Amino acid sequence: MHVADEKGVASVTMRKVAEHLKVEAMSLYHHVANKDEILDGIVDLVFSEIELPAGDVDWKTAMRRRAISARHVLSRHPWALGLMDSRRNPGPSTLRHHDSVIGALRAAGFPIAMAAHAFSALDSYIYGFVLQESSLPFSTPEELGDVAETIGRQMPAGVYPHLAEMLADHALQPGYAYADEFGFGLDLILDGLERIPDRGRGGFTGPPSRRATDSEPGSSAPKPPGSPSAPRERGSTSPRRPPRAAPG
Repeated sequence: MHVADEKGVASVTMRKVAEHLKVEAMSLYHHVANKDEILDGIVDLVFSEIELPAGDVDWKTAMRRRAISARHVLSRHPWALGLMDSRRNPGPSTLRHHDSVIGALRAAGFPIAMAAHAFSALDSYIYGFVLQESSLPFSTPEELGDVAETIGRQMPAGVYPHLAEMLADHALQPGYAYADEFGFGLDLILDGLERIPDRGRGGFTGPPSRRATDSEPGSSAPKPPGSPSAPRERGSTSPRRPPRAAPG
């Protein structure tokens, strides 16, 4: 893990790990079969650092704490973002983490399908936020000010009024920190999950089906009555086309 933290996951090779441990590369094969087993192991270490949902608090508090912990852990190990869900041989910490999250949601009354949807939505947000945060060209208010000033000089006056307003009246205000955006988005997701009808009564099994107008081209979504390809309803009084006359 130290090699990945210092030099990136691409540097995690048998030779580099051996150099870090000050041993011969061949000696590692007494402990692991190949590089993939090393990657499996360090991903499991990352999951071991994430706080598991507590059983003595409500589900929203437990999910919020778990999400905040995951964000901090991934900020320390950003290389893990591309590996977290790619392993085919998850370790015990990974399995324990996933089981605990699903278990906390199930204990709160989430049907299993809804628990899976919630887990996916939360982790997609966490991973995406950490990825975006780690790629920003600033990490302090001073650096943000410098970046905003540079961008501002490149924007013709009056051409991008909404962006200019956001920079001046929001991002450059005293006390602003991009990191604070995480809690806002997280609470939106948690509040939305709480408001889903029948969430706790087992009546919700998945997101609503897309409307016919949103269907992919060529889909078999039902057509509105009267359209050329719509099936005729029984008992319809629509006039039928008269038969052609036989040729004389």
